[in-house]
Amino acid sequence: MIRRFIARILCVLTVLAPVSLALQPTRSDAQGQPAPTQLASTFGQQQEKINAWTVGLAAGLIEGAPLRLAAEMARVVDDGANLLVLPIVTRGPTENLNSLLYLRGVDLAIINSDALEEYKIQVPEIRRHVTYLLNLFPSELHIFVRPEIQNLQDLVGKKVNFNTLGTAAAYSGPLIFSRLGLNVEKTFIPHQVALQQMRKGEMAAVVFITSKPVDAFVRGQWEPGFKFLPVAYDNKFEDYYLPAVLEAADYPNLIKGERISTISVPTVLVSYNWPTGSNRFQRVARFTDYLFTRVDKLQVAGFDPKWKTVNLRATVPGLARFPAAQEWLERQARKQPEKQ
Repeated sequence: MIRRFIARILCVLTVLAPVSLALQPTRSDAQGQPAPTQLASTFGQQQEKINAWTVGLAAGLIEGAPLRLAAEMARVVDDGANLLVLPIVTRGPTENLNSLLYLRGVDLAIINSDALEEYKIQVPEIRRHVTYLLNLFPSELHIFVRPEIQNLQDLVGKKVNFNTLGTAAAYSGPLIFSRLGLNVEKTFIPHQVALQQMRKGEMAAVVFITSKPVDAFVRGQWEPGFKFLPVAYDNKFEDYYLPAVLEAADYPNLIKGERISTISVPTVLVSYNWPTGSNRFQRVARFTDYLFTRVDKLQVAGFDPKWKTVNLRATVPGLARFPAAQEWLERQARKQPEKQ
């Protein structure tokens, strides 16, 4: 009898043992450290959480204004695991668009609007793949010439510098000159070297495409006759460019009481046109909401002065606005009290 009873007890314990063990906390040692399986689970959850709301922003050359603006945006919209922006150094504004189209992990990019021109052949419907959030700032065209150059046609066949490869001038400058029908001897050397060559008569002109005022023209001492050439805005520039002017207030030593017509290349924050409702769309939508809501934090001392001129409602030639950005603006418009 006793033997049978003991046998039954052992049988029950054998059945319950796995259940009992399964109910015990999984520990790797007596100190209560998580077991490898727990660590793996926690690590995977954290990894998933962070990646779900991380946004890659292709920003450009390390010395350029776009990368600085990208870093400042990242600071202001940062929300821990709820939103993390990674500014990415690239080879320049055209490379930024290339990264947006083809590189994994890139959701946003800062580009010059005319960078789209390079993709018209390989991606005929390029404008359907790219939408804009913000027109960040204009980069004005500066064509600075020697005294003997009186008009654009005088530059034909002469040496004109477009700065180093990867810069806005190196890409947009030749494109603009092509539209103007100007066949010049192009050089791509640092502008500070080219300006010295200009003084010696070895270079006819330099082309800057950047936000005014340019330090080299504000602080530099130039002999009489050195000047900026006007460029008229007409239908050949309507697809990517905007009209602009250079004034005495910008360059008091070079412009005397006149306004010199030119054009500007919009520098734009763009997104890939992610499918509505997708995770990538939701990331950019959250970024848009944070950025638009907090843009006033960027318009104070300590941040790039360009933020003070940013208009959230400014449009970009040839591109549609990212849907979440358009919806944000419409919500704000409905909140505005009606004028009496």
